[in-house]
Amino acid sequence: MSVDRAPEAGSSETEAAATAAALHYYSIAPNTRVNVRSGPGTGYTIVRVLAEGSQVPIYCQTPGTTVTGYYGTTNIWDNIDDGEYISDAYVNTGSDGYVRPHCS
Repeated sequence: MSVDRAPEAGSSETEAAATAAALHYYSIAPNTRVNVRSGPGTGYTIVRVLAEGSQVPIYCQTPGTTVTGYYGTTNIWDNIDDGEYISDAYVNTGSDGYVRPHCS
């Protein structure tokens, strides 16, 4: 006989659900195609390019190469997927600082 039960508090399933529920999508700069890199800096490989009008989740943020873009100059890089980063200078977060936790 199988019994369905809710995950215990603090379990990875609960944490993943909480993270997904809190996830927000941010718009990239208008009329801009943004390079997605394998790490937080311009020296990392471009893994793809975001199309104009894209929106991205930000899972965490980390310092990296300083970039000047549509939303100013910053060294903050946004982790938008596993091994994928974009400069926060091209993301409309509404803040000049960190809006998500630091990447570990």
